Amino acid sequence: MAEAKIDFKKTLDSYRATRGAFRILDVPDMRYLMLDGHGDPNVSPLFAASIETLYPVAYTLKFAARRELGRDHVVPPLEGLWWSDEMDSFTVNRDKSRWQWTLMIMVPDWIDDAAMAAAVAAVRAKGAPPRLDDVRVELLAEGRCVQTLHVGSFDDEADVLARLHDEFIPGEGLTMVGRHHEIYLSDFRRTAAHRLRTILRQPVAAVGPLTPVVP
Repeated sequence: MAEAKIDFKKTLDSYRATRGAFRILDVPDMRYLMLDGHGDPNVSPLFAASIETLYPVAYTLKFAARRELGRDHVVPPLEGLWWSDEMDSFTVNRDKSRWQWTLMIMVPDWIDDAAMAAAVAAVRAKGAPPRLDDVRVELLAEGRCVQTLHVGSFDDEADVLARLHDEFIPGEGLTMVGRHHEIYLSDFRRTAAHRLRTILRQPVAAVGPLTPVVP
């Protein structure tokens, strides 16, 4: 008998965030399907092609695991790592043409490399999406992070990020050490901008003594 379907948005603490509050937490290492790109996500063909590629692979993995392992899960949300040579392109002028990104979907730990290769082959046999040859699986180790929930348009994130980067993080004796991470709890292709729910995450390290994690 198949196990109950797992929804990682409900079972993983790292997918929990509160609007208007910054939370310090330790994020476990997780594996992801990944695709890299650069430029404005609103106009970049590469960005759209990456989404069109990641989802078929993620769903093929889901159905194969349910069929062959008796383990079912809700496909995790789309996520993105974002960075630029100058961080003010996120918090000040929002110059999206300077942005670099990695789009990702988390892979459950019961899916191994052989299952991944089989899924890619199955997707290819049905008609390869545009970036299938570029998909990779990689472990992401972020460790100590600060995150919050943003509700609204992506273009309204700047004030929240400015408070996070310039006030909360240094105020807690922390410094930024990794890439800006977004978790898209809403499907931005089908959700009105003012209703989008996005977890904003920033990996950090302690400048002085370690800051205790708030449960």
